[in-house]
Amino acid sequence: MRALAINGSHRRGKNTATMLRLVLEELEQGGARTELLEISDLRIEYCTACNHCLRKTECRIQDDDVAMVAERMSASDAIILGSPVYFGNVTSRLKALMDRTRWMHMRENVLDGKLGAAVTHAGLRNGGQEMTQLILERFLQHHGLRVIEARDPRSGVYNLGPMGTLYDSLEGEEIRWRKGVMEDGLTVRTCRILGRNLLRLLG
Repeated sequence: MRALAINGSHRRGKNTATMLRLVLEELEQGGARTELLEISDLRIEYCTACNHCLRKTECRIQDDDVAMVAERMSASDAIILGSPVYFGNVTSRLKALMDRTRWMHMRENVLDGKLGAAVTHAGLRNGGQEMTQLILERFLQHHGLRVIEARDPRSGVYNLGPMGTLYDSLEGEEIRWRKGVMEDGLTVRTCRILGRNLLRLLG
């Protein structure tokens, strides 16, 4: 079993990466081989809409890191995407990568049948996490992946994937912020539930 997580944050190792690691930890405990790619470490050129991929299952651009990422995605049984929320959407770097996977979808769904999941994080409690989550999950579905939710099989309480926030509470007119996602107990729990759900289906 192999699982790949891709952190779409421009900030390496921060809250979105922490959420992805929580998911991967559950998979590792079940014996899965895991890897976390930080998009901030990668060079990803924009899709030029040259339509080469309409004729052949490949991308014409070969001098950046997209081929490596595609190889890791193809070799994985599960792919987990993570992004902070930028104006109700994924980050620009992650969107560039998503666009560049067009060649993996147009003539054939190269990733068809794999498991997929997503996590999102934002500053505010209602900061656009649900919209960003749906964008990521729809992208995975377009590639033929079966999207797994963070639903607790015992209670059925949680839907979609984990959606974290730094917002803690409001005291008068002052917002209290969490120092990091590990202080968000619900998000930590849903990340772990998501990892266990992926592990159960991979096994």
